[in-house]
Amino acid sequence: MPNIDSIKKYKNIYMIGIGGVSMSGIAAILKNWGFNVSGSDQSDSENVQALIEKGIPVTIGHSVVDIAKSDVIVYSAAVKDDDPEMLEAKRLNIPTIERADFLGELTRCYQDTICISGTHGKTTTTSMISLCFLEALQDPSIQVGAYLKPINGNYKVGNSEHFIIEACEYVESFLKFSPKAEIILNIDNDHLDYFKTFENIKNAFIKYVKLLPDNGILILNADDTNCLDLAQFTSVSPITYGIQNTNADFHASNIVFNDDGFAEFDVYYKNKFFDTIKLSIPGTHNILNSLACIALCTAYGIKKDAIKSALLKFTGAHRRFEFKGKIHNNIRVYDDYGHHPTEIVAIAKSLSHKKYNESWVVFQPHTYSRTKNLLNDFAKALLNFDHVIVLDIYAAREKNTYNISSKDLVNKLISIGKEAKYIPDFKECVSYIKNNIQENDIVMTLGAGTVTDIGPMLVD
Repeated sequence: MPNIDSIKKYKNIYMIGIGGVSMSGIAAILKNWGFNVSGSDQSDSENVQALIEKGIPVTIGHSVVDIAKSDVIVYSAAVKDDDPEMLEAKRLNIPTIERADFLGELTRCYQDTICISGTHGKTTTTSMISLCFLEALQDPSIQVGAYLKPINGNYKVGNSEHFIIEACEYVESFLKFSPKAEIILNIDNDHLDYFKTFENIKNAFIKYVKLLPDNGILILNADDTNCLDLAQFTSVSPITYGIQNTNADFHASNIVFNDDGFAEFDVYYKNKFFDTIKLSIPGTHNILNSLACIALCTAYGIKKDAIKSALLKFTGAHRRFEFKGKIHNNIRVYDDYGHHPTEIVAIAKSLSHKKYNESWVVFQPHTYSRTKNLLNDFAKALLNFDHVIVLDIYAAREKNTYNISSKDLVNKLISIGKEAKYIPDFKECVSYIKNNIQENDIVMTLGAGTVTDIGPMLVD
């Protein structure tokens, strides 16, 4: 059992935004440790229902009455200062703690927090590692950024000292954690609404590797020079992995793809044959993610058989190249969370290993700032698909002070010679696809917002 002395002073914990991916996981862990947990959320969801089933009361909307009975308020970053519950907590002088700070507290309850970070691939790699630890009967606690079938949710409460979590760089929240092990998958230009420059992103990762204790474990992507640069800022000797960089400790070669785009490859450890690995998810980027997983699990003494078996069984996390079904005439529909140009290119590459006639992408840009900052990169990335449809920008946390719209992206595509359509209405988008699609085509819905609703509409 982890050591919870540091948070025992909070017997009654109220969580604003309790249905969030990370918040719901924290709530379940706290409930399991015997705390009284309750909370609120703007809307009902699967996560909210799962919490209610665990005996955690959830109010949809606000409940200032419950605030008064609480020892501490934990709130998600999306909650504003003028939120009625936050105002009530301030009025009553009840301490408030932001989610990342509180999760940092939880990481210090465990002797062994394993943090998976990087701009892309966190959820998939966290899922892979979680399954390997489960396969090896290590009973970890897990927090992952998507629904994961084998744990029937986005978190698991274990009884070992292992705590496997995604560590996101946005607003530098990963600097609140106390990791024993870190994986850094890649460092890319993202979240410029917060970081402003790439230099600032890199500096956040420098601060992050400095959090490791001297006996910590650091896994770095040797194909990413920005990752390799981090080694000089820590006393921990990194373990590296890569495909292109043959000097990496763990190296993949003899890569072949089957008709589904799933890879089989040989892994070499320090230039000696380690084993042959088969994946059940597509794409070269997932070979890299699996190498990160293999490197970490090997450092933890997990046997090859458990790693091989877990990786073969893993069919992907929710919204990560997820198969949604077929339309008549063998037209397959997939959905992915990818919302950054690098992710779109990786998805297009994954598609290219599959067999199909022509590809369709329905893309929903995510946030005005990202669309504005990376407009040219988005256009270039979308060139990889045969047919491009762009929906309205999903605002998420922003207001449109950037003077940007999806039409700008469509016009950019047209200006570089790519036919693209702007169709903001979902029903209209679905009927356009159904009227124009051909036998054996493939459809990918892409983005971090409501675009995920399109797949089921097409398949139905």
